[in-house]
Amino acid sequence: MKFTYKKGMGIGGWLTNYKRFNVLPTDKRLVITIGDMEHFESYIDESDVINIKNMGLDHIRLGFDQIVLECEPYKYREKIFAILEKFVGWCEKHGLGIVLNLHKAIGNYCDIEESVTLFDSEELQNRFISLWLELEKRFAHKENVMFELLNEVREIEPDLWNDLAEKTINAIRQVNKTRKIIIGPICWNNPNKLHLLRVFDDENVIYTFHVYDPSEFTHQRGVLQWAQLYYNRKLEYPCDDIERYRDYYRLLFNKQDAYSHISKMDIEYMREILAPAIEFTKKHPDKELWCGEFGTIRHADIKSRENWMRDVITILKENNIPYSVWNYLSTPNDGNRFSLVDDDTRVILSKEMLKIINGDV
Repeated sequence: MKFTYKKGMGIGGWLTNYKRFNVLPTDKRLVITIGDMEHFESYIDESDVINIKNMGLDHIRLGFDQIVLECEPYKYREKIFAILEKFVGWCEKHGLGIVLNLHKAIGNYCDIEESVTLFDSEELQNRFISLWLELEKRFAHKENVMFELLNEVREIEPDLWNDLAEKTINAIRQVNKTRKIIIGPICWNNPNKLHLLRVFDDENVIYTFHVYDPSEFTHQRGVLQWAQLYYNRKLEYPCDDIERYRDYYRLLFNKQDAYSHISKMDIEYMREILAPAIEFTKKHPDKELWCGEFGTIRHADIKSRENWMRDVITILKENNIPYSVWNYLSTPNDGNRFSLVDDDTRVILSKEMLKIINGDV
């Protein structure tokens, strides 16, 4: 079966974002509990795969954390691999491609401080590569599986990540020459850092970026970012009253010239944000670029959520950039709930949103 990766849905809150580590004592953060295992075994099942397929989408981006798969260095949880293998089988059965996304690696978490980072430690890097080789061994003959090496690398020197990505790609290539491998730039996959990402002479390497601008809208009143939490204000999109956005920066950062070059928050602003991604496609016409994550917080006004999603997808489609929206479902522990379906019925929150996600913009 030929699998396509044109329009997809991300799944978080299952094997990643199943709890928020920043509220836990330091010695409890990287521990898998009985409750965690019960959650992993029950949260997503085949009906969810069928649901996503019936939405008209062609692939799923599944996030997972290193500590969920790895019980100790270089040893892995067979129960979790059994869950992953079952999930990949469901996707294959229903004709969906799947991106296995290492959402949080030890040493590269977005919501906790770490004493040693992935990029400071040769041992952590060896474990990182070993994990991907284990995944390759388990899914060696699954053509519907792509590997996304690491979600949202922090703000670091670009070559620290470029070098690790290259080592990992080379290790995988020793055993599989054709595995589709996805990498994104530093600074949380910011499109304006794509030019710093090493481009490989490998037709099976795909490049990715994320979009959450304007973050004061997409993450409004979120509880995980201090600025949005402090501002605590509803924002709309599009917005003719740009002062509402400027006030955000004046109040929080004493920046008087924020957004001074624009008159309103609309699709033209989003074209500015996505311009580096479009430039990447022009500079590298033989490479595939995929927008792996974008969305809006659940409690934002639904019409504004639709409007923002419509503008982003319009620009992506204009430039033939495939995409995966974030996110299917959110747990109660997910402080930034970006889910697109109802928690209980798992029905899409808006029929118009579903049309937009399918590219009917």
